[in-house]
Amino acid sequence: MPTFAQGSRSSLRYVVESTFGTTPTVDGSNPGIVLPFTSHGLNLSKDLVAGTDIQADRMPRHERHGNKQSAGDIVADLRELDFDPFLESVMLNSWDTNVLKVGTAPKYFSIEDYSADIDQARLFTGQTVSTMGVSIAPNQMVTATFGMVGKGMSISATQFPNETVSSTNSPFDAYSGDLKIADAGSSLVSSSIITQIDFNVTNSFAPTFVVGSDETPALEVGRAEITGSFSAYFEDDALINRFLNETESAIQVSVNDPTASNAYTFLFPRVKINSADVGVDGPTSRIISLSFTSLFDTTTSTNLKITRTDT
Repeated sequence: MPTFAQGSRSSLRYVVESTFGTTPTVDGSNPGIVLPFTSHGLNLSKDLVAGTDIQADRMPRHERHGNKQSAGDIVADLRELDFDPFLESVMLNSWDTNVLKVGTAPKYFSIEDYSADIDQARLFTGQTVSTMGVSIAPNQMVTATFGMVGKGMSISATQFPNETVSSTNSPFDAYSGDLKIADAGSSLVSSSIITQIDFNVTNSFAPTFVVGSDETPALEVGRAEITGSFSAYFEDDALINRFLNETESAIQVSVNDPTASNAYTFLFPRVKINSADVGVDGPTSRIISLSFTSLFDTTTSTNLKITRTDT
């Protein structure tokens, strides 16, 4: 009876690269780190280069594989410690004690996708976090989607020889979290009417290509674009006026694990609200939906500040 690879027998492990696209030695002193995930779409893609000769029978004669790159989303229930290196990657910076701000230093990984039931592994090299989306909603785990972009992929018949687990922390949920909003530079005030918040960090990493190779020698990076949206019960004109008057605001979102001993706080220090839509969807409570962009703030020297608490 044939054995087919099952998602339930899959795992992801990673090591940090010191040289883009080169997997370091994986051993007891530098083990592969287990990465929790709920789904992923890491794959290699290739461009197709087609010949353009014209033939009387109309049928093409030549086609070759062109430039290649690896990319895909990793979706996970967000928790403290396990994803700290991936937060460093999307922010292009390193944790300073327990604070992380937007920077300019890329971080790359080799990521192994291992199928235990058929003992096969795919190794993705030169991976960095180009985008990150975080979703926080009632009655759900806090989810993060890491959009990876990288260099290549190879097949291995064996997995990383060593592995370690970075933590045993529980995922964050929305029950013990908190959202605060205020004028930029003012004291933040908790809001009890928020029904959902989503935000995205976009770095726009893209491969570069040169004559003589079908692999990218380096990734180029764009601006750190930070956007988001949130919805709230419609109780007064306060949020609409922030949009109408173009009032610069600050938004802070905190998420905790069930013990409240581990937490992330995401501070968007200078926010422009770009839309404020209110509709009627039946006889139930009316909801206001808002979108925002986070801009560079001179006081915090960033457009996103992440603080971690680990007790």
